[in-house]
Amino acid sequence: MSDSDPTAPEPTEPIAPIRWGILAPGRIARQFARDLALVPDGRLVATGSRSLERSQAFADEFGGAAHDSYAGVLADPDVDVVYVASPHSLHHEHVTAALEAGKPVLCEKPMTLDGDSTEELFDLARERGLFLMEAMWTATHPMIRTLLRLLAPGADGEPGAHGVPRQVHADLGFVVRAEEGDRLVDPALGAGALLDMGIYPLTFAHLVLGEPERLAAVASLSPEGYDLDLAIAGLYAGGAVAALSATMTGDAPRTASIATSTGRFELPYGFHNPDHVTWTATVDGETTSRRIEADEPLVGRGYGNEVLEVHRCLREGRLTSELVPPAQTISLMRQMDDVRAQVGVSYRG
Repeated sequence: MSDSDPTAPEPTEPIAPIRWGILAPGRIARQFARDLALVPDGRLVATGSRSLERSQAFADEFGGAAHDSYAGVLADPDVDVVYVASPHSLHHEHVTAALEAGKPVLCEKPMTLDGDSTEELFDLARERGLFLMEAMWTATHPMIRTLLRLLAPGADGEPGAHGVPRQVHADLGFVVRAEEGDRLVDPALGAGALLDMGIYPLTFAHLVLGEPERLAAVASLSPEGYDLDLAIAGLYAGGAVAALSATMTGDAPRTASIATSTGRFELPYGFHNPDHVTWTATVDGETTSRRIEADEPLVGRGYGNEVLEVHRCLREGRLTSELVPPAQTISLMRQMDDVRAQVGVSYRG
């Protein structure tokens, strides 16, 4: 077929890349940048840090411009959207600054230190007409999304083929050997097991069972007053229950399971980022198990799937994500507020 053939399809315009800026080039930002490089229409164009040396080293490795301040990234006209990867205690300040600079935002979890300040950010984003999403990778993970589809009721509201979820177990934790000043052990930066690890079991239970009716928590606290080990019991709609735990002092199994009215799903080590789930059921006295994998590909470690969701929302002109909606993010922050009040943990300021 010649170039002048009238039956030839019109050439398509290439999709313009979505250009990212990163605030705070730490450990999690490095993994995010690796996964961003795997997304065809994503580009890292700017990184900001209080240290030019640090941002330059990051830019040398991953590309884009290096700024010696966060404000430099927010003022960069080449930046379409900002990823906030700073410590929890700085999220409110940095997301506010990004929104006031007119930049859509993906903010690392947890979005802030409490429910009220999280709600404030979504209110500001709505007022400014800008996109805002919490970077809760579990909610955008292909395997978790596949699992939720398998658990969804039928069109008539009747239970699906895998029954009704009745009980959720989820656990996350590891031995933390952080030095003084590390955010995991610094009360001024939101230290403790809850915000870093406990948020994942709580999110998993929320995704499977919905809003809790009641949470009851116990914890062991450090001499500085933050939670080292945490256990939460939850009561959900229809009498479903959850047992959730997090630790900074033990090598936890990091697994999860869902007992349904017809069988059970088991998620392996690293349940918040699983490569498969196992379904086990007993029918007519015979027990069978099968491995189930995701319907969609995992991009990198899963941060790439967060990027894909942000890109989808931006290209469709959405201000929020259906996979990580504001109501869910705010609810989980308020659940953690409730848990902290029960165990006696508060953050400075």
